[in-house]
Amino acid sequence: MVVDKKASPQAIHLRGVALPGDAVLDLWVDGDRVSHEAIPGAETVMHGGWLLPGLVDVHTHPGADSPGDPLDDDLLRRDAEAHRDSGVTLIRAPGAAGRLPAWFGDDPDLPRVRSAGPWLATEKGFFPGWGRRESLETLPDAAVEEAQASGGWCKVIADWSFDDEPVRRYGPTVPPDVLQEIVRRVHAIGGRVAVHSQHEDGCSAAVLAGADSLEHGMHLRLDLLDRMAEQGMVLVPTMCAFSGTKSSLRQHPPEPDAWGRWKSIGWERHPNLVRCAYEAGVAILAGTDGAAGIIADEVDCLVAAGVPGDVAVGGASWTARSWLGFGGLEHGAPADIVGYDEDPRDHPGVLRHPARIILRGRVVR
Repeated sequence: MVVDKKASPQAIHLRGVALPGDAVLDLWVDGDRVSHEAIPGAETVMHGGWLLPGLVDVHTHPGADSPGDPLDDDLLRRDAEAHRDSGVTLIRAPGAAGRLPAWFGDDPDLPRVRSAGPWLATEKGFFPGWGRRESLETLPDAAVEEAQASGGWCKVIADWSFDDEPVRRYGPTVPPDVLQEIVRRVHAIGGRVAVHSQHEDGCSAAVLAGADSLEHGMHLRLDLLDRMAEQGMVLVPTMCAFSGTKSSLRQHPPEPDAWGRWKSIGWERHPNLVRCAYEAGVAILAGTDGAAGIIADEVDCLVAAGVPGDVAVGGASWTARSWLGFGGLEHGAPADIVGYDEDPRDHPGVLRHPARIILRGRVVR
């Protein structure tokens, strides 16, 4: 069922098992708010099944296909539509080819957006032509500027580097003291810091600096997980982005150089890291870092790594929404709801087949 966007919004009613609890609830929607109070004349659009707060992709980069490409408005819209049609009603874009346009995130037909502005990196610390490159001296100023311009978030690339030719190398590029200053200053204005790190030193610096999220984190030391949990720092492992690499490494062993060893060890240890992070009490959130509309793939990867189904699904729904400052299915929450015919905690694959999608109070499917 698709609501004509020119028509006045009609109150709707849904009944089902509301997650994360197990209570059967009646939910009404009038405008962009969930109501637990009956609305006379509301149209019932789902009766039975399981109801979740709208899904979230916490790490996605819409609007550009390849490193160095500029933002493309048409592609940005197509990516957002693919997210929406998969049940994702909220995305966090921790890094983009530029500042996202004003319409993105405000369009009533597309998911809500939390942006971190362009990637922030040192002068040779990211893909050529992408993100915002700064000297170590100016990086804290840039972080504050992007957090203020992008809704409170900034994203720092802590450990990539490139030579004069576009050959990627892994190693720390932002020293711990600079990262600490970035976090201190961004937190002082009420902002939050996401840190990209796939190297042990970068991961350690992010944790010790008290950043808000660690993206990827493959070489994170296990002895830092307790500190992460105590600080409320989340891990966004983006496992599905690397899932094909693991099998590829088995078929084609890497060269016995430092780069090959780094790549092999990091991707082989990633599932155990994610499971240990969960066991330590670190919040695990679902982000794809890949094609739009594949959040179910990330949930599958989290479950395969040993994260319980309810935690993995929560990382793509109620836990992620709460962390980003959005409600769940409580009275007065933003009206983003997805419905399923089976319990996704027991059958995560059902996330690929939403029976009903409500975005901003309107029926998308």
